[in-house]
Amino acid sequence: MRPIGVNTWVWVSPLTDADLAELAPRIAGWGFDAIELPIENPGDWDPGRAADLLAGLGLAASVALVMPPGRELVAAPAGTVAETQRYLRHCVDVAARVGAPAVGGPAYASVGRTWRLTGDERRAIYAELRRNLLPVVEYAAERGVRIAVEPLNRYETSLLNTVEQALDALDGLPAQGCGLALDTYHLNIEEKDPAGAVRAAGSMLAHLQVCGTDRGAPGADHFDWPAFAAAVRAVGHTGPLVIESFTAANQTIATAASIWRPLARSQDALATDGLAFLRTLEE
Repeated sequence: MRPIGVNTWVWVSPLTDADLAELAPRIAGWGFDAIELPIENPGDWDPGRAADLLAGLGLAASVALVMPPGRELVAAPAGTVAETQRYLRHCVDVAARVGAPAVGGPAYASVGRTWRLTGDERRAIYAELRRNLLPVVEYAAERGVRIAVEPLNRYETSLLNTVEQALDALDGLPAQGCGLALDTYHLNIEEKDPAGAVRAAGSMLAHLQVCGTDRGAPGADHFDWPAFAAAVRAVGHTGPLVIESFTAANQTIATAASIWRPLARSQDALATDGLAFLRTLEE
């Protein structure tokens, strides 16, 4: 049975040790197999404490990187790029400590940063991304972790929106240290054939996030879940399907993720309804 996980953003932002101590037992009790831990700022939560807590509950971990304004790997001052690389290396260290095989997120530019690019400018930016991501990818590979680069929808970035673009941008980087993180929310917006995009990712698929097309619970929407599940099986990906959504109760994250209304009768229901539906995909 495929493991199912959930991101703590469903309930809180930023995550703290106290939040995790309260949430993790509930998440395990509901029957989840994994929990996704966002790193908004280094030091928000302690990796050693988290590792011990999750081990005691039988929960696996995944790690989400966060790219707010000021974290940039391209078209930015050298100092900004260097600081972003340091942050990404920290994420790798955290992932290694909690046993997460990948660090997923838009490891190229801050979310919401968009600008128009000609074909030549895009090729130059992708080359710059490869140069600046390479030392982080090598660092990750040495520690048994992959940087899972996530294409986002057109409203959140102008750099990587599709699997095809992401594969182009990462071409030549060592696959043992990098791959793709795919999210059904973004696939639904940007890909003509989401299942086909998963198949195109192939062995580069390193992490999967899922939610409904409205950012609510997966299943209560129009997404072609059977085709998606078949594509995931076809490429041999065995990692968890991680429910990623956000709470409207936190003004900062709700604004950043454009969550203007409740997406379920409760945040707990969003998680548990999603879990129940995702289990049916393996039946």
